Amino acid sequence: MENNNKPVVHLISKPDNMLKTIYTAARTCYSADTPFNIYESTDDEEKMLKLIERVIGSGHYSVIEHIQVTFAISNVSRHRHMSFSQKSQRYVKEKGQFDYIIPPTIARDETLKAKFIEFMGEISQKYLEFTEAGIPAEDARAVLPNAAASSIVASLNLREMIHLANLRLCTRAQYEIRTMIKMMCEELLKEEPWLTPYL
Repeated sequence: MENNNKPVVHLISKPDNMLKTIYTAARTCYSADTPFNIYESTDDEEKMLKLIERVIGSGHYSVIEHIQVTFAISNVSRHRHMSFSQKSQRYVKEKGQFDYIIPPTIARDETLKAKFIEFMGEISQKYLEFTEAGIPAEDARAVLPNAAASSIVASLNLREMIHLANLRLCTRAQYEIRTMIKMMCEELLKEEPWLTPYL
């Protein structure tokens, strides 16, 4: 089934103590005190932010690798640079027309869009023909295109998230990836607005 919507992205997991964890990691590198004492003795957000800004600004990125964030993503056809669990075309058998994503460059041209939709229908018919003949879904999926929509649970550490934002929010990045990363950043910034300069 034609699916022109943007990806759907939800932040489903992140540490409650993200700022304090990064601060503790950063202070530990430059302090004789124990990490637990540093963690327990600090609640000054402004102080924590100043140190984090200085440490990240100096290129010391290992301190943000301790933070893991997880997103629930659907209505996408691709994935990159993350640990992920993806809807399996091996175990989830398509019934009827599979969902698919039409790239905006094709969707803008009505003639090409119609050809794209027609071709997705032909692929769907071949897929159903194979599965109805008893071919296992894991083999029938060989005919499914890159455009087939999927769902993903994706996790990555904060360092990779920042790197990904810098890499994929560029206008030269592929549209679907750029849109997905932008939505992931927006979801995280709702919870952690101090990350705005980095994302």
